[in-house]
Amino acid sequence: MHPAYPARGTGRNLTPVTLLTPPASPMSKSAAWRMTAQEKKSSLALASIFALRMLGLFVILPVFAVYARELPGGENAFLVGLTLGVYGLSQGLLQIPFGAASDRFGRKPVIIAGLALFALGSFIAACAGSITGVFIGRALQGAGAISAAVTAFISDSVRERVITKAMAMVGASIGLTFALSLLISPPLARVCGIEGLFALTGVLALIAIAVVRFVVPDAPQMIRTPASGKPWQQIALDPQLLRLNIGIFVLHAVLTAIFVVVPTRLASMDLPTGEHWQVYLPAVIAGFCVMAPLIIVGERKNALVRVMRIMIGFLTAAFVLFAYLMHSIWEIAFLLGLFFMGFNVLEATLPSLISRMAPKSDKGLAMGIYNTTQNLGLFAGGTAGGWIAQTWSAEAVFFACAFAMLLWLASAFGLKEPPCASREPGEALN
Repeated sequence: MHPAYPARGTGRNLTPVTLLTPPASPMSKSAAWRMTAQEKKSSLALASIFALRMLGLFVILPVFAVYARELPGGENAFLVGLTLGVYGLSQGLLQIPFGAASDRFGRKPVIIAGLALFALGSFIAACAGSITGVFIGRALQGAGAISAAVTAFISDSVRERVITKAMAMVGASIGLTFALSLLISPPLARVCGIEGLFALTGVLALIAIAVVRFVVPDAPQMIRTPASGKPWQQIALDPQLLRLNIGIFVLHAVLTAIFVVVPTRLASMDLPTGEHWQVYLPAVIAGFCVMAPLIIVGERKNALVRVMRIMIGFLTAAFVLFAYLMHSIWEIAFLLGLFFMGFNVLEATLPSLISRMAPKSDKGLAMGIYNTTQNLGLFAGGTAGGWIAQTWSAEAVFFACAFAMLLWLASAFGLKEPPCASREPGEALN
């Protein structure tokens, strides 16, 4: 495991740990693969923390580029992109320090501190009178980098054999939150403005603090066991994991880049911002409909890497189409549908591959690097997308996205399929 996450408990300076649970009897093996009531409560409560916080982030994304024009400095596309992306930069830089602090001081105190910092940044952005003030608020929002601490808390709270199910709850909560944000963001922005949206994100963070304090159960007691794992450099530079980290960086960079361009293009076509959800929501739903069958086929045939390569190529072609077909609302709706079909499949595939390819003793480190590169991708996409749009054109942004996808595709050809996941007796096929 990562030195920054040495413990699966909430105490101070612990080494990797083992749950104090008795060995399962042969009669209880099947039941052992099911989550207990306590595990379900912990996982659902922590997934709700992710959901509340991500709603606060996503609800800004579809409308900020349009409403930023009303702020001093908001006419500069580069500054708008930089303000969207700085959240990812501060997240990426502070993810591992927050995880280390949670090992030393406990998960709950660090998560509460991170949420308080996120709330402070939200209220600063709400009160800002310029794009510079919003930039500062967004940077503070990202500084509350609690993803690693929450993930570690989930790992503390459930047995090893049901961690995948617990993480699936988190993934589902984020996906549903993203879809909900696309639905509610434009009408909320029309009613209360961008200031009101930032204030809402702050209130949601305060609600999340209350959930952590009063709803999330404490993690079980742990015992110490000898530390193990490889040096962090070996995990960071592992050729297979590196290819996956390149992928998540590119995927989130292009996500942020298109939201620098698409909302303003829709507004220029006289589609009121309050009605943008009519374009976004069907696209996201189409992506979810395509995602499940492809993931199931990839899992059953042990062909996730093949599915991933196909979808990278698919998105590359979609970005080329973006550059040539952004002439009507219907064309944009069609192109966004193509984008989210590819995006949702890749967003679900990458963490699964990281989890299966990382050494068992170093999954914490592997996920920490993964989260860091993901957030740095958000920053790079917003900054580069805004600069390219300001310097050249919106079409140039999509060509740049297509080029980035081609680089990812080239690196993905060296990626190997992970070994089939083993199952113990009594485990059901899902």
